[in-house]
Parts: sequence; C-alpha cells; structure tokens
Amino acid sequence: MTAVETDDIRSEALFVSDLQSSQHPSPELIRAAVSATVDRLGEQGCAELVAQEFGEHPDCALGRMRWARGAVRSAFEAA
Repeated sequence: MTAVETDDIRSEALFVSDLQSSQHPSPELIRAAVSATVDRLGEQGCAELVAQEFGEHPDCALGRMRWARGAVRSAFEAA
C-alpha cells in the first residue's frame, strides 16, 4: 500500500468518525479516532459511508473531507 492510499483510508476514517473540526482535536485524538473507526467499520465500510455522505450532503461533505485530509496529514506527520 502506498502512502497516498494510506492517507486516503485515514482521511475517509476521520471523515466518518464522530470527531468534529470544531473540537480542534489534537494529533493524538485524531490518530485514535482513525484507528477506532477503521477497527469498527473496516476500510470498505469507511469508503461506503463517505460515498453516502457525498451523495446525500455534497455541500457539507466537501468541507469535511478537506478538514479530514489536512488533519490526517498533520496528525500522522507528527507521529
């Protein structure tokens, strides 16, 4: 698996997690949320929920995915 694929999976997991950008989560909290979400839903489950959100709420989903991608990049660079 490439680094890009890993970042994509992590971003999808954070996107579908309960963590909110308004909480200003720490890198540790982001990493924990990603791990817990992948454990709970699996990679496929995360991808399915992302697709569902983009289908039902594309206006909100885009901003959330931008946040998730940036947060994942920062959180996992710090690890």
